[in-house]
Amino acid sequence: MEKKDVKIINQGLEDEMEVWGYRPCPWKMVLVAVGAVCTGGLLFLVLYWLPEWGVRLTCTRTPFIRESQTLLLRSTVCYFTHHSTKYYWNDLLQNFEKAGKNANGFQSGFNRRLFFEVNEIAVKVPSVFKLLIKEVLNPFYIFQLFSVILWSIEQYYYYAAAIVFMSVISIATSLYTVKKQYIMLHDMVATHSVVRVSVYVEEAMSTELVPGDVIVIPSNGMIMPCDAVLIHGNCIVNESMLTGPICHNKRCYGFSTEKGQLVRSILYPKPTDFKLYRDAYLFLLCLVGVAGIGFIYTIVLSIINQVPAKTIVVESLDIITITVPPALPAAMTAGIVYAQRRLKRVGIFCISPQRINICGQLNLICFDKTGTLTEDGLDLWGIQRVENGSFSPPEDDPANETLVRSSFVSCMATCHSLTKLEGELSGDPMDLKMFNATGWILEEPTEEETALHNPIMPTVVRPPKQVLPEVNQEVNLLSYEIGIVRQFPFSSALQRMSVVVRKLGEKRMDAYLKGAPEVVASLCAEDTIPESFTETLEFYTRQGFRVIALAHRQLEAKLSWHKVQNLNRDLIETNMEFLGLIIMQNKLKEETSGVLKDLRHANIRTVMVTGDNMLTAISVARDCGMITPHERVIVADATPPKDIQPATINWHYTENHATSKDNCVEHKQQEQGYHFAMSGRSFAVITEHFPDLVQKLALHSTIFARMAPDQKTQLVEVLQSVDYTVGMCGDGANDCGALKRAHSGISLSELEASVASPFTSSTANISCVPNLIREGRAALITSFCVFKFMALYSIIQYLSVTLLYSILSNLGDFQFLFIDVAIILIIAFTMSLNPAWKVLVAQRPPSSLISGPLLFSVLTQILTCLAFQVLAFLWVRGQNWYEKWTPLSDACNVSSANLTHGPNITSHVDHKNIRNYENTTLFYVSSFQYLAVAIIFSKGKPFRQPSYKNCKLHLCIVNCIVCVPHEWRITVVIIVLVNAAVSFLLESANERWCTAFLSWLFCRKGKTPRVRYMQVAQELQEDPDWPPKPATLQKNIFNQACQLITNSYLQ
Repeated sequence: MEKKDVKIINQGLEDEMEVWGYRPCPWKMVLVAVGAVCTGGLLFLVLYWLPEWGVRLTCTRTPFIRESQTLLLRSTVCYFTHHSTKYYWNDLLQNFEKAGKNANGFQSGFNRRLFFEVNEIAVKVPSVFKLLIKEVLNPFYIFQLFSVILWSIEQYYYYAAAIVFMSVISIATSLYTVKKQYIMLHDMVATHSVVRVSVYVEEAMSTELVPGDVIVIPSNGMIMPCDAVLIHGNCIVNESMLTGPICHNKRCYGFSTEKGQLVRSILYPKPTDFKLYRDAYLFLLCLVGVAGIGFIYTIVLSIINQVPAKTIVVESLDIITITVPPALPAAMTAGIVYAQRRLKRVGIFCISPQRINICGQLNLICFDKTGTLTEDGLDLWGIQRVENGSFSPPEDDPANETLVRSSFVSCMATCHSLTKLEGELSGDPMDLKMFNATGWILEEPTEEETALHNPIMPTVVRPPKQVLPEVNQEVNLLSYEIGIVRQFPFSSALQRMSVVVRKLGEKRMDAYLKGAPEVVASLCAEDTIPESFTETLEFYTRQGFRVIALAHRQLEAKLSWHKVQNLNRDLIETNMEFLGLIIMQNKLKEETSGVLKDLRHANIRTVMVTGDNMLTAISVARDCGMITPHERVIVADATPPKDIQPATINWHYTENHATSKDNCVEHKQQEQGYHFAMSGRSFAVITEHFPDLVQKLALHSTIFARMAPDQKTQLVEVLQSVDYTVGMCGDGANDCGALKRAHSGISLSELEASVASPFTSSTANISCVPNLIREGRAALITSFCVFKFMALYSIIQYLSVTLLYSILSNLGDFQFLFIDVAIILIIAFTMSLNPAWKVLVAQRPPSSLISGPLLFSVLTQILTCLAFQVLAFLWVRGQNWYEKWTPLSDACNVSSANLTHGPNITSHVDHKNIRNYENTTLFYVSSFQYLAVAIIFSKGKPFRQPSYKNCKLHLCIVNCIVCVPHEWRITVVIIVLVNAAVSFLLESANERWCTAFLSWLFCRKGKTPRVRYMQVAQELQEDPDWPPKPATLQKNIFNQACQLITNSYLQ
């Protein structure tokens, strides 16, 4: 397909699409209609399941999409709706684009409303009838319908009725679950409200809002009905994405809001690309191939034996329904359902059950720090002020009366974004801790004061009366108030916030600044920064403290109130005076170290992704055991290109290491483990300017500090690009992107992150992670066991029927019913009940059905069952009492005396050749083969509890052992026991030696690993210059190569 015929929409984004234009073709449509009539409507069903084929078979492609009448997305050409988002044709761009990108020309609110339509996230709850039709048209149920019709023609009424009953129960359960989920999501997002729109000075429903409207937020707050930009005044917002954040976003209505994007991701999740499911379809195709062989064999054999045409058609189609088990999807789902219930019992809730299996393959977990590894709240440990250009001793009480008038305490009391809601202070928890530590009082102007004065009345803070000096106390109380004139809110990109204030009675205004220490220091005059700044900062951050720096500046006298309101923050936040440090303590959660130790022993790599300071993150990583004491930490400090200077990377160690030239010492250091650490800025520079290092660093990077939310998502993608199966554990809205992008996201919050994440833990610590992995491994092994069992069940029954077809016989209605319901269905569901093993082991379960050991296991069991069925089939025919079948034969009801001496006859007439010795023998032998295979495939440790603890499975197996023919019983039992012993020995040998044998047979040793991160690890082992020594790596602008410039150790 030529690229010029393709239009790309949302290029570079998560929902990027390629669009082709088509026009209806009359002659193709006629051919499709004829084909549908000839196939009895089956062609329409196939085209319903594969809509792309439907477009290609009924239309011709056109190179001009604007002239096309149909898109491959099955929409009209003027606009189309995909995943609740409308795309309109843009004549200038000659491409489709999202609605709302070019609405600036609409000045009239009425025109804008026509263009943008309704501002709502409409989660439509489909009717039961629609859900029923969609469910029934599933290929699985269509195949079951075909099977039921075929069995009814063969007069297998009881068996067909049992399958219909189970299908109805399955459909009803599925409909109830899907309907319930739709209703829950609809109720969660359907929040309409009445808002004031100042453009018309009127009230309107939130559904009528369009881009360009200006909303007046009431003093008592509101739930934001859209994304918005704050253009006047101050406000505090909850970070929850489901209550509508205020953010600078051009897409600000309906499903285009941040909240809408999240809901869309729930309604239209990305397909789960897991190898198990892909391999399952390939395995089913193999079974279809086996069924094709049986189909041809049946037709040829029936023609040779001059069987009527109707019987040939029915029996040849019947072999297909035997080989492809209709109950396979339900049986494989059982293990996941049981795992989901066990997870619910330990407080882990799942909205995407299919991802439970993926959890069994996780080999790397990313953790947020604050609130995940450490406690959520911060406690004020102390302050360290700067006096006369140097740090004073640490102090633990900023509310001390001697500090009331200090610039340091004034900065703590004013530089925040707190406000009062219903009489209570609200805002960022860290701001609350800092402000409460001062003991000051915050007063906000009333609505009347705000309306009366222009400019608006400022928020005022003042110290409490009792902490002021006793002399002239009342005068001091009245004179010492600070009004917050303007606020520059905290920016995660800038890592700081500032305020402009005026003290009561003073002409000049002051600016106060707080933020990350390194950022604040860069904005201060050098002579105000203590010489021991770096050492002091490292002293606290190495101990895991979170450090905030404060700064002050007295503004020029000429700056008036009105001028300050229009100033850019960069003009304020410069040439500041460094005031000192606030030291906040963030303790590790009790469970953190133990969980990380368990993950380490299980060879599951752990990574910290945080917005906090680099050294604080490294300290926490050492404290919790993510980095052990003997392992080195190499910091990759990258700087972007500037002017003619290229991008560079400085490699240095966070701790002193011996610089001895002794070869033994250097060799010992090379053997030590090492970890890379980098900041968000370095991560961005490396991914853009040093792409050849990205995969190498991904292999050993453990600390990612100062990471923005979108960088967390990008990091998950980088780790996935080297074939890691990535889990993400976080607790906030800034983790939502990474939680969605990871193979398995685990939220410790029951708010917004829980909707973005497939898993939510009601216990706010990371102990849920090993529980989830253990259950995932158990569910994955269960899926393999059930799949192997169901495949063997089909093949065993296929072998029995094929052998019986050779004598023009078959299994009876009640025999099929007994095998499929009393044996297969019950065992398939009870063998999934084994709980997860109690500890995480280093070994991981296999991820593929198409693997040597698994295929070898299935093949050996098939050959074993075939051998013993053929043995029993031929052996019974060689007995001296054996007689060929006649319509009056009934092998099951012959007494012991008649078995040896009398004819094999009874008063009942058997026209279908069911009651014969071959049928009876194969029925019992195959029944025990099902039981033997179930026991052999029901794996226990190291991923599941041992099978002998599964009482329900054993009960079902005992109940299935029923009577066998009288004289022939001992022989059949011997055949069954020997069969079981051989099967068990073969499976044990397969588990022990198959992998090594196949590696030797196909010369796998020494070959390149299949997963990318192992390939990179092999390359790094052969690289003598890795890990890099302390040095500077510079990007060569001309040839894009990296060369070593200087060597310098950073102490």
